[in-house]
Amino acid sequence: MTLAGRLASIPSPSSGTLDLGPISLNAYGLMIALGVLAGIWLLGRRFVERGVGTREDASFLGLWGVLAGVIGARLYHVVTDWDRFSGNLEDIPKIWEGGLGIPGGLLAGLVVGLWLARSRGLTINEVATCLAPAIPLAQAIGRWGNWFNQELFGRPTDLPWALEIDDEHLPIGYPSGTTFHPTFLYESMWNLALCGALLWIDRRYRPRRGRLLAMFVLGYGAGRFWVEGLRIDEADHLGGLRWNQWVALAAVVGGGIYLVLTRGRDEATSSPADVELTPTPADDPTPSRTHELDPLVEPGSPDPQEHSH
Repeated sequence: MTLAGRLASIPSPSSGTLDLGPISLNAYGLMIALGVLAGIWLLGRRFVERGVGTREDASFLGLWGVLAGVIGARLYHVVTDWDRFSGNLEDIPKIWEGGLGIPGGLLAGLVVGLWLARSRGLTINEVATCLAPAIPLAQAIGRWGNWFNQELFGRPTDLPWALEIDDEHLPIGYPSGTTFHPTFLYESMWNLALCGALLWIDRRYRPRRGRLLAMFVLGYGAGRFWVEGLRIDEADHLGGLRWNQWVALAAVVGGGIYLVLTRGRDEATSSPADVELTPTPADDPTPSRTHELDPLVEPGSPDPQEHSH
């Protein structure tokens, strides 16, 4: 490794905990918690802006969705890495040591979150649209937990942003001082960019029928596929690809098919600027939820509140 590469590399934390006076916090769990809070904040803001629900609705759905997501993510990790747990069942609940399978977490969290949204009388498609950018924002922050745990890094590299790993965390067969691709950083940056792209697409084009969530699924799958291809941690392979790469491909295909099938069916015809200039009736001091706060509604279409379930 060159001297310049060594000076520019990313160091790993010396500990997986953060000490704040007498309080010691597990950094992995803290980053996940911060990600959850950021995601719920964005979800609540979008709920209010679009007239979908309240911040309390967002907090309720977010907390229960996250709880289901953590359980689903852990179960996915356990199933796909069963050799590690088959003789150590007591390790299954130890999520603070790492080991959350994001695909399982997304599936469980979305199913539970959308089901609860329906039970509260919220419009499912609207909730899905609000959720789309909030999920990658949470993931972008939560991925930094892998940095603290010194886990899930990629192949060796001498790039200036290569990741340093302590000897005790080095995979077998790699000499001391080897640096690796910081895949946690790649995925974090990808998710942050995906969040921004989804917010822009939503503001510019106003996709409906849950299409924005399908765009997230497709975008996340594409990023996860190439990031997963860099990783060197043990994983099951099928046809030359890691199992998670096949799951990522399924997400890309599934999201793409949904976008094709729903293309052009009910996209909003008015631009965001047109919606913002729509005057509020003088006899109604409260802006119309249907036409001011929810620009997805086309002129002349039925009030969605009459059909919410």
